[in-house]
Amino acid sequence: MKKEKCFAHELIGEHIEITNSTNKTQLGLKGQVIDETKNTIKIKTNQGEKTILKSSIDFKIKSKEIIIKGNTIKKRTEDRLKG
Repeated sequence: MKKEKCFAHELIGEHIEITNSTNKTQLGLKGQVIDETKNTIKIKTNQGEKTILKSSIDFKIKSKEIIIKGNTIKKRTEDRLKG
């Protein structure tokens, strides 16, 4: 599995799994990204919707088999997509 430096793609709709977190209760959390802000992502899980700080997590995008460090995407979506 490779690590991405910066992910210049849309996250909404992607299925993710949290692989590392400063909040250990979030480890292994899986779901579909339903919203994203500059500092957070909102995931729809089996336990409901969860809003998570990007700066506190690393996560895996299941369809692409890559791991992303949340700190590297701490931008508004449109700014990240512009490059």
